[in-house]
Amino acid sequence: MTAYAIGHLHPAAHPGEEVLTYIERIQSTMDPFGGRFLVHGTQVEVVEGDWPGALVVIGFPDLAAARGWYESAAYQELLPLRTRNMAGDVVLVEGVGPEYDASATAAAMRAAAPPVIG
Repeated sequence: MTAYAIGHLHPAAHPGEEVLTYIERIQSTMDPFGGRFLVHGTQVEVVEGDWPGALVVIGFPDLAAARGWYESAAYQELLPLRTRNMAGDVVLVEGVGPEYDASATAAAMRAAAPPVIG
């Protein structure tokens, strides 16, 4: 199942040398794990709430590959170039398949909920 590394980052107005080096080198750390950028360096259109910062989405063949990339020596060596210069949150998450049905998820949630009395 496809998995994603998703970053909500807060870059400075002008990236420093370390951030530019990080951006230049990150793809080479993702290649052995089948990672590719799906969203990177584009503006977000906020339609609800507040979204300060930037969004990065990297796709991987599966969660093991995403984890393998993040934990790899090559990425861990590169990572401080970003974290020293840019705050943010990063998560790894497995996607859903084409057969996913949100109404089935809602039905399972209803079935698992305690009965409402009153």
